[in-house]
Amino acid sequence: MKLVNLIFGVAVLAALAWSNSACKKKNLFGNGNLGFSTDTLVFDTVFTTIGSTTKYFKIYNPQNKALKISEVQLMGGSNSPFKLNLDGIKGVSFSDLELNAGDSLFCFVEVKLAVNGQTLPMIVEDSVRFRTNGEDQYVKLAVWGQDMYYHYSNTGMGVFDLNEGTWPNDKPHVIYGSAIVDSAKTLNIIGGTRIYLHKNSMLWNYKGTLNIDGDYANKVTLQGDRLEASYNDVPGQYYGVYYHEARPSIIDNVIIKNATAGIHITSRDQSYTQNTVTMSNVEIKNAASYGLFLFNGPKVYGENILVYSSGVHSLLVLQGADFTFNHCDFLGYGSGEGSYPAVGISNYYTNAQGTFVSQIPNANFNNCVIYGSNGEHLAIDTIQTGGLTLNFHFRKSVILKTDLSNAMFTSCNSNSPQFINTSQDNFKFYSSSSLNNQGDPAYITQSGLDITGAPRNPVTPDIGAYEN
Repeated sequence: MKLVNLIFGVAVLAALAWSNSACKKKNLFGNGNLGFSTDTLVFDTVFTTIGSTTKYFKIYNPQNKALKISEVQLMGGSNSPFKLNLDGIKGVSFSDLELNAGDSLFCFVEVKLAVNGQTLPMIVEDSVRFRTNGEDQYVKLAVWGQDMYYHYSNTGMGVFDLNEGTWPNDKPHVIYGSAIVDSAKTLNIIGGTRIYLHKNSMLWNYKGTLNIDGDYANKVTLQGDRLEASYNDVPGQYYGVYYHEARPSIIDNVIIKNATAGIHITSRDQSYTQNTVTMSNVEIKNAASYGLFLFNGPKVYGENILVYSSGVHSLLVLQGADFTFNHCDFLGYGSGEGSYPAVGISNYYTNAQGTFVSQIPNANFNNCVIYGSNGEHLAIDTIQTGGLTLNFHFRKSVILKTDLSNAMFTSCNSNSPQFINTSQDNFKFYSSSSLNNQGDPAYITQSGLDITGAPRNPVTPDIGAYEN
């Protein structure tokens, strides 16, 4: 009996010892996450035929205990152009890696990319997934897939792409993140320049001068970096062109398509009396939200501007602005058709901090078209307080609005512009149109030309961006 008890006691002690040993071993591993030297590994090598290069990033254990990395996976698998070498071992997936406290691993990434003209995206992407303690973390991989100029920024890492001088136009420019014109600097983008922007990317002028200056024969074009035919008309592929308290800048002969907000102009540099941005011969199409967005007091002049197929407004003015538009078409046809007016104007903006009200010293639409397929396409919502100027004038314009009796409307009508084919983005018009020969010569474009470069009739110009 005593022997049985002894054996049982030994067994219990052995079991307890094993259990304590297992618990201690389990507790050797921490429950935190990994750290990485970068969240995006970008290959800046230009590939013109077949390229191959290797870069690396580091995986850190910032914990005071070892970490077990249960899975590492190249998400594109064996078909990815990227290949991994993790701690001396090649592969597309790894498991049960132990990383001591304060230690690190090197992950080498090789890319081999065959470029085949326009069939490959401008940017080829993949990612590496790390699973630790049941949580996934990712490091993105990106490589430029064609011969081009690239502009890359990573604000999380404090990496900024700053630009000045003149961009050459012999190869495309691709923006990944932001291409920034910094305070007091000047960037000139000349005719024939092709700009491709990655998801959520923007061309950002921060208190500098950004001139996007094409010509009739050589437009500057901005679009998303996905070249597949299925992306031809997908809105919101990138943010757009953003002017923040800009010095006087020019946008001329430019086509912007598939942005979120084609051109966004915020505030102005009060030390200049000139226009914040002067725009002419600009086509903005298929923006997910706004074609042209004026916010918090910029001063803008525009002529021969065509904006259509916007998800919300073709023109939005919020918290006031000072602007004059001559011979412009702000149209409500497209993805937002029937849901929102083509033009929305307000002198206030409300957020969690309160309501901010500004003036509109000049809101001039001369020889313009504000129209769409149905509903009203002009909405004005203002707050009048002491000392604020609200000054609206619509002259010789065709506006789809029920009541044009207000004194702000001079010789305006709501008759159909008779565009040739709105579903095919043809906004020229028939000779029987209410636009034909109905413009006021006092507000003819400064260039004397229309959006295509055709001369305008100096006596009886047509209303809108086109001259028949």
